Amino acid sequence: MKEIQYLVRSLGIGGNYQGYRYLIYAISLCLEDEDYLLGVSKLLYPEIAQTFHTTASSVERNLRTVVSVCWERGNRKLLERISLYPLSGKPTTGEFLDIVTSYLKQNTFIN
Repeated sequence: MKEIQYLVRSLGIGGNYQGYRYLIYAISLCLEDEDYLLGVSKLLYPEIAQTFHTTASSVERNLRTVVSVCWERGNRKLLERISLYPLSGKPTTGEFLDIVTSYLKQNTFIN
């Protein structure tokens, strides 16, 4: 969990965003079960919404916001470095989760 928080904060996403909590939880779920990456809208958003007592559309909006924060005002260079491929534009939430999850799996002791 600390590795996730450190990486997210290093990307320029602070705890002052509602999406920060959702993102931390989303990454931890994706690390446990990569099937969440295949069904971001159908599986991941509803799971997060249930946990945080909100709606899936609210989760989607808040996650989109933190991805935009990273891309526009955060550490875009770090995101581009960990993506292992050139980013021609702002990644979708699913792509962002895939990049971060893959990086954490390769560079930490998270299984």
